[in-house]
Amino acid sequence: MPPQRVLPAPCHSAQLIAMSTVSVCVPVPGAELAVRIDGPAAAPVLLLSNSLSCELSMWDEQLPRWSRHWRVVRYDARGHGESRAAPGPFSIAQLAGDALAVLDRLGIARAHFCGLSMGGMVGMWLLSHAGERIDRAVLANTAAHMGPPELWDNRIALARAGGIEATVGPTVERWFGSAFRERAPAAIERMRAMIRRTSLEGYSGCCAAIREMDQRAALGTVSRPTLVVIGARDPATTPKEGRLIEASIPGAIAVELDAGHISNVEQPEAFGAAVEIFLLAG
Repeated sequence: MPPQRVLPAPCHSAQLIAMSTVSVCVPVPGAELAVRIDGPAAAPVLLLSNSLSCELSMWDEQLPRWSRHWRVVRYDARGHGESRAAPGPFSIAQLAGDALAVLDRLGIARAHFCGLSMGGMVGMWLLSHAGERIDRAVLANTAAHMGPPELWDNRIALARAGGIEATVGPTVERWFGSAFRERAPAAIERMRAMIRRTSLEGYSGCCAAIREMDQRAALGTVSRPTLVVIGARDPATTPKEGRLIEASIPGAIAVELDAGHISNVEQPEAFGAAVEIFLLAG
């Protein structure tokens, strides 16, 4: 009989939601990560990693599709959503270490991976430094390097001067074009609320991690099957950045969606289907 996985203790606010859904906390150095697990217990695992200023609920619209095939493990990045974090700065290696800690604590040796924006940056680090833990990977709306440093210094300064609320308007405008903001007010309000649940420590620390990141040279070492999802109208991690990742990872393929930066929210069905097709192909 294979060994049973022992789940860590639940967060104070977590509860057993259904027979196939559990919320737990995973302690890591300097943080406590909120984790949600959905889907059949015996299914292959799909680990999801969120964008800066988002949380695990950003994947809600894909969950019904994906949880038919996989045990879906979502977590809030440190300082985001219900995860707690000591003040940073953080590093991409540290954020990727958090993802590995979630897998380790749940007894998962190997998993599929999907991350968007900052989550994709975590995925690139995992692919180049811990590829044996990843089966197939999806890197969505992301970049291997995002300069200049002053861009991130200014965002940190804005948050420290005006609080997280000062970041809400500019962030939503970067994430979504005016047409989507006008036709999907409920989705926009959900994303605004998500940004507001990000702590100042989490936002600033993760901004610093992205500021210091340059993973371009490491992409050529990746050997796992990789899908790059590109938003055709993404002004933050542009199609050019996505195509660079595709060209740099041996054997990588790309799909371009008619979307801005948070493409899984703007094009939930197309995003969900693209990931499903790619992961099932293995």
